Amino acid sequence: MSNKIKVGIIGGAGYTGGELIRLLVNHPSVNIQFIHSSSNAGNNLCEVHTDLIGDTDLKFTNELNDDIQVLFMCVGHDDARKFLSANSIKDSIKIIDLSQDFRLANSSSLDNRTFVYGLPELNKKAIVSANNIANPGCFATAIQLGLLPLAKAGLLANIYTTGITGSTGAGQSLSASTHFSWRANNISAYKTLQHQHCNEIHQSLHQLQATFPCLYPFGSVGGNGWRRETLGAG
Repeated sequence: MSNKIKVGIIGGAGYTGGELIRLLVNHPSVNIQFIHSSSNAGNNLCEVHTDLIGDTDLKFTNELNDDIQVLFMCVGHDDARKFLSANSIKDSIKIIDLSQDFRLANSSSLDNRTFVYGLPELNKKAIVSANNIANPGCFATAIQLGLLPLAKAGLLANIYTTGITGSTGAGQSLSASTHFSWRANNISAYKTLQHQHCNEIHQSLHQLQATFPCLYPFGSVGGNGWRRETLGAG
């Protein structure tokens, strides 16, 4: 137990938090110290994440414990920065943020913390020594893995990309386009040419190829599936 990494999770009741818990709860090198959720404090994890029945007896809490080595932020966009601004986290604690708050270079710092963009295929060396990591977005990860080899070779020209996401990509908040009757046997475009992941994709490609004619359009599409497979918030 003493050799295990002590981990805390903020925002553990959402879809991203649930995926992270599933990865960590039985990990041989991790000990989850607490899972924070202001709306579910005191409830068993299994009441929210029913697929964890039999795997853990942990309960959600609304209290913080600084006896950890790594803190995962699984809250919504803009909420990670707000949470870290409002709560004092020891400098010795490493932070991995799964929102978009710190992905771009011009917004990657908060007080004495600076976040490294956490795509291993691009920033492996920086990630190894980083104390703060901004996890890439889901669309951004998939698109970059396809385009970065071209950028490294200086071959990027006019590019068109389309990404299809499942309903969990929109989070737990209800809307007309997340209902089964809308999604079943259907795909529909949203945030066309202005998806929030465009900027981080553009930033990464420019690390490897200084100039290229045009990256976009990027067509983001809501699909007939339910699950988003990459562990990064939208």
